Amino acid sequence: MMASSVPRNFRLLEELERGEKGLSDGTVSYGMDDGDDIFMRSWTGTIIGPLNCVHEGRIYQLKLFCDKDYPDKPPTVRFHSRINMTCVNPETGLVEGKKFHMLSNWQREYTMEDILTQLKKEMCAPHNRKLVQPPEGTFFD
Repeated sequence: MMASSVPRNFRLLEELERGEKGLSDGTVSYGMDDGDDIFMRSWTGTIIGPLNCVHEGRIYQLKLFCDKDYPDKPPTVRFHSRINMTCVNPETGLVEGKKFHMLSNWQREYTMEDILTQLKKEMCAPHNRKLVQPPEGTFFD
């Protein structure tokens, strides 16, 4: 028996409900960028920097874009807040799929919350935890 997959809009509605209810640990959050976007493409995410690394106490804003192929293909993820991480393009803020394991090995079951949570973990990874950061409150164009 084949497992049926949840249609894109139902999946996004589930994610929206979860994001609005704040069911995670409170250090990551997300929601729709534009409530009038019937295709539910444009999302905003927030990560509160984890303890015990250079990101502690900082608030990072991100943009996520779920194209028509989501969740079969990952969303485009871009930091709006400036950040120095090995998986983030230093000019554009784009999270580069080939440098961020979750995007390069995308599975349909993954969610936007999973991406934000994994990015938060990545902030404290040995190769990122002590990188000099841009001034707080600065943004990518």
